[in-house]
Amino acid sequence: MKLCVFGLTLSSSWGNGHATLWRGLVRALGCLGHEVTFFERDVPYYAAHRDGREFPGARLLLYENWGEIADRAKRQVAGSDAVIVTSYCVDANAAACLAMDSAPEVLRVYYDLDTPVTLALVRAAESVPYLPPEGLGMFDLVLSYTGGAALDALRETLGARRVEPLYGHADPLTHCPVRSSRPLADLSYLGTYAHDRQPALQRLFIDPARRAPARRFVIGGSGYPEDFPWAPNISFVHHVAPADHPAFFCSSRLTLNITRAQMAAMGFCPSGRLFEAAACGVPLLSDYWEGVEQFFAPGEEILIARDTEEARAALDLSDHELKRIASAAHERVLREHTSMHRAVRLLNLLEDDYGHVGHHSGRGQRHTHSAARLLQGIAAGRGTR
Repeated sequence: MKLCVFGLTLSSSWGNGHATLWRGLVRALGCLGHEVTFFERDVPYYAAHRDGREFPGARLLLYENWGEIADRAKRQVAGSDAVIVTSYCVDANAAACLAMDSAPEVLRVYYDLDTPVTLALVRAAESVPYLPPEGLGMFDLVLSYTGGAALDALRETLGARRVEPLYGHADPLTHCPVRSSRPLADLSYLGTYAHDRQPALQRLFIDPARRAPARRFVIGGSGYPEDFPWAPNISFVHHVAPADHPAFFCSSRLTLNITRAQMAAMGFCPSGRLFEAAACGVPLLSDYWEGVEQFFAPGEEILIARDTEEARAALDLSDHELKRIASAAHERVLREHTSMHRAVRLLNLLEDDYGHVGHHSGRGQRHTHSAARLLQGIAAGRGTR
């Protein structure tokens, strides 16, 4: 199958969660024999913090403006089985128009990796530059990074005809247990600064740090303001590149996930960080949001904290108990939440519901058996090498 993607970024993980997810997904699709072409606007802030230009499973096309790439994009779409336009893509509207003008047999897909933000902007009557003015009814399939009530809202608010969740994931080839040279921290947090996450970060990270001055805490990310309420026992690592995520996670007894307020309010919104840390064999501590039980079993595969005392209780657990929880979460990720699982789901959605797979590539449904073998290998801890 040939896929053409118009996305935010594949080349840079700076200040966004899109790049890492796409890298895992396109690698898995490539392992299954499918072709992905990814169009990315070459904007200065990503160019200054680029992780690379070549990624397994994808052909990355960087361009400076739509006029420069329009003709090539038109030819690429015409030769594809499906075109996927994503949220926050700089040229999403132009790409959507191109998809609508393509041959009828090309499947048109929209993937919103920021659904709660999108819906909040629409309901506030604010401009959403990456949404077509007429909504999402033009697309054959709308994928959402957030499930639950978000799926109904995409239908009712934006006119999507068919909506399916496509959640986050971890690539076991990138995220796996490693030895870390960093000093061991009691609790780590990896995430870009966000104002709406700050109250939860205060309750679950900063306040526990202040009440336990003998323990060590570490934050990794970008965008933190000068007036951030640091404590003497909180260390800071500026922008942890994807290749360094495993070492960062594995340098702590426990790692914290905090969900953005709009996502937590909607529920069914697992951060990619959850899957990544679990794949690295690190025990998880998270704020609560509806639907978390669908992805990890609280108390068995993940620890949930609603306030400072519950966060402190998690820190007081023995190494043996934390390792037990980490092991269970690691097994769950390999069994259900890898990039390969999501790639297979994407392919099944495209071919089972619309029957468009293979009109250019001729591969049709032949990915199914090889995918099943790969998934069995991942669950057994063998990866996809």
